[in-house]
Amino acid sequence: MDKNTYVVIMAGGIGSRFWPFSRTNYPKQFHDVLGIGESMLQMTARRFAHICPPENVFVVTNKDYEALVKEQLPQLSDNQVLLEPVGRNTAPCVAYASYKIAQLNPDAKLVVAPSDHVVLKEREFEDVIIEAVAAAAKDDVLLTLGITPSRPDTGYGYIQYIGDESQRIKKVKTFTEKPNLELAQMFLESGDFVWNSGIFIWSVQSILRAFRQYLPEISEVFEEGSAVLNTAKEQNFITRAYSQCRNVSIDYGIMEKVDNVYVLLADIGWSDLGTWKSLYTINEKDENGNVVDGEVLLYDTKNCIVKTPKERLVVLQGLEDYIVAEYDNVLMICKIEEEQKVKEFMADAKSKKGTEYI
Repeated sequence: MDKNTYVVIMAGGIGSRFWPFSRTNYPKQFHDVLGIGESMLQMTARRFAHICPPENVFVVTNKDYEALVKEQLPQLSDNQVLLEPVGRNTAPCVAYASYKIAQLNPDAKLVVAPSDHVVLKEREFEDVIIEAVAAAAKDDVLLTLGITPSRPDTGYGYIQYIGDESQRIKKVKTFTEKPNLELAQMFLESGDFVWNSGIFIWSVQSILRAFRQYLPEISEVFEEGSAVLNTAKEQNFITRAYSQCRNVSIDYGIMEKVDNVYVLLADIGWSDLGTWKSLYTINEKDENGNVVDGEVLLYDTKNCIVKTPKERLVVLQGLEDYIVAEYDNVLMICKIEEEQKVKEFMADAKSKKGTEYI
């Protein structure tokens, strides 16, 4: 276990594509989505238990979720829970954690991971991360894990790579974010594109150099106040800093622009679990292709995903290719192929029925 390896878990999103299960006051990363007795956040933290010391794990989340993070990960100190005053996408989130950790250890190597991904092959994941960290320690590179696509999914970012087929770490040629179906099919057939997992590995010095070059307005904000990070004045500074940061992703702001970005091809049983369809894809199905979590009776029902409260009996008849999801005060029934409308449903619920439904 390397004392210079640090893990940054990004846990600030609300998971709107997973509504109504994911809600503003209780987003999906805090739920036991897979029904295994652990939340997504807890699974993510446990995944790094053999990769770095527990004091080197940091969680970046919205200030409104501080209590949830501390309840689910009580081993974290207050200094390991980074509270964002508002959401500003992933670039300010990564900058905050990077400048904070750089103050603690200028030789740090960082693994940045979302809190809501599934990794089924955990031993292989550990080996891949250790390999990536070693590469980041040796060279000035920004690494992402690339996943061989299994279908022409339009919800993922795609990476085209170049390089020796014998090498697992390859230079990135292009990024394409969420292509249309025709383009995704072409990428799949070409064989030289992988899904961008959104899991990043780099040295803290490499990412700070990238911020200075490609997002100088963000780096200037954090450099100006970096001396107060890890002190009692940190939170006041962060509130001011975020008011000066624009909304920009780390992919768009840095990864798509730098010339030292590489992808490590990884077979780790990965899914980002960002949508109902992705949850359906990774789960075991019954003899009729249904995924069921709840007390449910099914009749003439095929290829559906049903996630309802355990205390409520649900009876379904004659459905095919539907999402049936109930949580708290919302029941949603939607065609799986129309799941992109979930965000629209959520927005309409807020505008027409009130914030208590989102």
